Amino acid sequence: MTNTSIDYRTLIQDALLRIDELESQLEATQQQITEPIAIIGMACRFPGGADTPAKFWDLLRNGKDAVIEIPPGRWDVDAYYDPDPDVPGKMYTRHGGFLEEVDTFDANFFAISPREAMSVDPQQRLLLEVSWEALESAALIPVFDSATGVFVGICGSEYAPPSNDQNDLYSATGNAASLAAGRLSYTLGITGPSVAVDTSCSSSLVAIHQACQSLRSQECELALAGGVGLILQPETMIAFCKGNMLAPDNRCKTFDAAANGFVRGEGCGIVVLKRLSDAVKDEDNILAVIRGSMINQDGRSSGLTAPRGPSQQAVIRRALKNANVKPSEVTYIEAHGTGTSLGDPIEIDALGAVFGERSEPLRVGSVKTNLGHLEGAAGIAGLIKLVLMLQHGQIPPNLHFNTPNPYIDWGNYPIEIPTKLQPWSPATSQRVAGVSSFGFSGTNAHIVLGEPPRRMPTV
Repeated sequence: MTNTSIDYRTLIQDALLRIDELESQLEATQQQITEPIAIIGMACRFPGGADTPAKFWDLLRNGKDAVIEIPPGRWDVDAYYDPDPDVPGKMYTRHGGFLEEVDTFDANFFAISPREAMSVDPQQRLLLEVSWEALESAALIPVFDSATGVFVGICGSEYAPPSNDQNDLYSATGNAASLAAGRLSYTLGITGPSVAVDTSCSSSLVAIHQACQSLRSQECELALAGGVGLILQPETMIAFCKGNMLAPDNRCKTFDAAANGFVRGEGCGIVVLKRLSDAVKDEDNILAVIRGSMINQDGRSSGLTAPRGPSQQAVIRRALKNANVKPSEVTYIEAHGTGTSLGDPIEIDALGAVFGERSEPLRVGSVKTNLGHLEGAAGIAGLIKLVLMLQHGQIPPNLHFNTPNPYIDWGNYPIEIPTKLQPWSPATSQRVAGVSSFGFSGTNAHIVLGEPPRRMPTV
């Protein structure tokens, strides 16, 4: 071989080595964008006195309905009530899932002056308190100036600050939805992405999905994610009554023949998230694992706010693919389940299409039968419920299910609605479940959850 000859063997060897390197890089990238996310802390404020996850689980396992009469401190209930839905300016319901003492707040703890605190939407106050408790449950406080992200689902504000003579900035910052996330980042001194999400009912689950994506793309090392919603003024309640969207008997009867609307509720929930590999390395207490998630849009449905079955199917299928989970591995779905005559059959049809071929029934329930529809915080309530179910290995009852909805082809779907507390047996070696949240904005979200990795015994 002359000096000018081409050494094809060396070129081929170099090319093969380069191909191996590129394949390794591609595999690493693929692992990064699908890496499971660990839930290492959580806290909540839900109706029925469920101001801790332990109290929330007690409410769920005992099948309690937390719907109560509208508290007197919200508005003059008698002045706005009329059982006739056609009376202008009136609501035909006097009930909902309400929190206690939403007007209390330890402003000094968060270094907020009393005058500013008065102008701050109670939703922002609640987020500060619940986020702090979630961090405490994770046994950590983010390092100042760290790349910790904040992702909050919030659907506007119903707060009317007490009038005062000060036309200052506090009223603006205290009621801006963007500041719900920004104030939390500012208070903790953290510099990761800080995003307020409003996709109506799916807001908090979309926020959690965005947090997972941010962690996977290395935008942040830790994330606080969840949602909040409070009912402080009568106008939205009146509007929903005019649309006959609320149940006249004040019960959310998901999947039942008597389903005739939802019940409004309020609450706040936050989870602390970290990449699973980092959580294992740091020996965090892993409560559950987000194995995959996805969001999509209904697009052109039968109406602006009408649900669309094919889009629901698609978001669940893509979430399962993202999680690398087969439909047969999933044994429980926490449904959106608003208890409406239109929405319930569409959702069950979508679940049947995705999970239909299986040997064991798929159990399906909705926390809205316990709490009402928490709107911007609905998804986080369902997710925290699932985490608690995974921890306790039990499935709580779906309330107010007496006669199956006749518009659902129950005989065609291997779906079971649990009506009492029951053990949760996994289809494989570990329990896997999904939680759905569908916004009347048309934005849908689904998250696939699994048990934490088993710890190896120490010698």
